[in-house]
Amino acid sequence: MADRRLEPFSNIVLNEEQLAGLKTPCFVINETRIEENLQTINRVQLEADCKILLAFKGFAMWSLAPLVMKYLPGISASSVNEAILGREEFGGEVHVYSPAYSESEMNMHVRLADHIVFNTPAQWQKYKSLIELNEHISPGLRINPEHSEVETQIYDPCAPFSRLGTTHKNFTKDLDAMQGIEGLHFHNLCELNSDALERTLKVVEESFGFYFDKIKWVNFGGGHHISRSDYDIERLIKIIKEFKARYQLDVYMEPGEAIALNAGILVAEVLDTFNNGMEIAILNTSATTHMPDVLEMPYRPAILNSNEPGKKQFTYRLGGPSCLAGDVIGDYSFDKKLEIGDKLIFGDMAHYSMVKTTTFNGVNLPSIYIYNSEKIDTQLVKHFGYEDFKNRLS
Repeated sequence: MADRRLEPFSNIVLNEEQLAGLKTPCFVINETRIEENLQTINRVQLEADCKILLAFKGFAMWSLAPLVMKYLPGISASSVNEAILGREEFGGEVHVYSPAYSESEMNMHVRLADHIVFNTPAQWQKYKSLIELNEHISPGLRINPEHSEVETQIYDPCAPFSRLGTTHKNFTKDLDAMQGIEGLHFHNLCELNSDALERTLKVVEESFGFYFDKIKWVNFGGGHHISRSDYDIERLIKIIKEFKARYQLDVYMEPGEAIALNAGILVAEVLDTFNNGMEIAILNTSATTHMPDVLEMPYRPAILNSNEPGKKQFTYRLGGPSCLAGDVIGDYSFDKKLEIGDKLIFGDMAHYSMVKTTTFNGVNLPSIYIYNSEKIDTQLVKHFGYEDFKNRLS
């Protein structure tokens, strides 16, 4: 089995000349690895007879839409803007879910979406008559199986007092209110293997299976790490096939991370170093603006040729250029002293980091490059500047 610690970097190999030519900070996305991930996911679609969607919340790089749509039937969106992007740039099926919809949003969604999933029976009742006027839309309800598989609570849709999905108790309060619902959607995973889905599905069937003869489809949501080297694909295919055989329902899945897993890096540059009780390096990338999950989750991103503090000769605390006191990426050790102008390469940065970047403090968004493993070539597809910062304000 491949060493998973090296996977974030093993697909993009840049020489010194290529590194020097990059406008940093920047994301470098390997379209070759994206296609490899898509091919793995497509195998599941073909062998299990299901449909797998790209969840924009994890990866929404629309310049790669033609590549994505070679393999996937469509996208899942969580807002009007994502739905418009899906309809205009990807052109396949558009599936929409939100914890609640305003009337103006729903008036847009009925023009854009193929599936619309509601969070509660009350939301379905509010918009049912509008949906019935748009026969192309298949309405669904998000259910909460109240079964947790995720350890980090901020990413657990089934945490206590969750705002996401309808529990069994609330589902059965008024079954007449469900009339017209054609599908059920659940999502409780994050970066997990197929065994987690198997356990979850057992709970879903126990709690909601009595209603399966009244619907047409079930959406297994996201969080499936299908393209990870140790993911049990055979088990996933078996789970889906057996589920479909039991209930004769269409099955959808909507991972975002699996499409872009280990397919991109973030390249940053050292701006300054100094000692304030320990060695500190200021980079031109920021935890709070460029990789907010570092602070939210929190998690420690991998950096090429680094180690835990103290494991190598020189240990540094890496910080960003924003004014937030806590804009700290973490403590890392290196074989040599960091010098101003040195490039640091952060691994597995294609998913979530790209879609969560902000211009807080006026910090520039990272440029975006596409890399091709076969051609060993990088192309700049987007550079951000003042206008991008200015246009989000007034």
